[in-house]
Amino acid sequence: MKMKKTVILIVLLCATISVVLSVNDGLLPNGNFEQGPKPSQLKGTRVTNPHAIPHWEISGYVEYIKSGQTQGDMLLPVPEGAFAVRLGEDASIKTRITNFTKGTFYSLSFNFARTCAQEEKLNVSVSPNSEPNDWGMLPMQTMYSSDGWDSYSWGFLAEANEIDIMLHNPAIEKDPACGPLIDFIALKALKNPHRPKGNMLKNGNFEEGPYIFPNTSWGVLIPPNIEDDHSPLPGWMIESLKAVKYIDAAHFTVPEGKRAIELVAGRESAIAQVVITTKGKVYDLMFSVGDASNSCQGSMLIEAFAGQITLRVPYESKGNGGFKRAKLRFKAVSERTRVRFLSTYYHMKSDHSGSLCGPVVDDVRLVGVRHP
Repeated sequence: MKMKKTVILIVLLCATISVVLSVNDGLLPNGNFEQGPKPSQLKGTRVTNPHAIPHWEISGYVEYIKSGQTQGDMLLPVPEGAFAVRLGEDASIKTRITNFTKGTFYSLSFNFARTCAQEEKLNVSVSPNSEPNDWGMLPMQTMYSSDGWDSYSWGFLAEANEIDIMLHNPAIEKDPACGPLIDFIALKALKNPHRPKGNMLKNGNFEEGPYIFPNTSWGVLIPPNIEDDHSPLPGWMIESLKAVKYIDAAHFTVPEGKRAIELVAGRESAIAQVVITTKGKVYDLMFSVGDASNSCQGSMLIEAFAGQITLRVPYESKGNGGFKRAKLRFKAVSERTRVRFLSTYYHMKSDHSGSLCGPVVDDVRLVGVRHP
């Protein structure tokens, strides 16, 4: 009898301790939510126990959604596998991960689908965090993919070896069940890129960036720096009101290497980097402009800025891949020069999905000119 009581006590203690998991690049444990609650922990679709979803702690109105499930006339999509979670009114999901490297930057990637609300937002945060405003309130009203899902990324600095990661829906809705669908949550440690030989820019080929889910075909959105101080695109700032899209060669056409940036929101979608220059010296800024082979057609125009010079590079896209090289020569007017790219026009895919798209920028190089 004493042995039986001891076993029960141990089980109860284990049930109250938060699950602590080791960090590795890729999907978090049960980050696809395929392991779900027991039937006794569900009331319809609503999860009734805070620890019912393995490896996660929930709060508020959280629903466990099965692929093919409907809400009225609307089909609730699940991008991969059979299940996802929906964060209703003031709901959150949280997990604790250990073995972070303190002082290292990380990116968090996750899949998101909007359901009944038009202006949904998602608050992404980590703890501990000494910076009081270092959290992301990511606006979700614009959908960029034609699949019903978008992937988002968010960067943060690890201030401890053990960190809590939380996704929270702060909205107060008339219907408490309204809220975003979340699936596929992954981590990636970001390397601090160095300036390679023959290029004054860091990460000019965009090879270092957030985790892209291999079984998705829509890339991953990088939010503007007003939403994320620690950009998950090392070396670059997202100087815009809208996100830019990080794409890979497995699903898109990229001019060089395995990664590139698609400027998907016109003049509201820009990337920039500040580099140390010598005042009065002449430099060449070289880069590739193309399309991602994603049915984005039409007359595109990239604007490149450096020093006091602006170069407008037209590109006629047929939507099936291709690129061209461009060069901007300028004289530095200060000891620091801001290099910046944006798309002049807004574009939508020709597949009638209404999805935003745009020109691709890749293989950006800055070099000094000895004899201009």
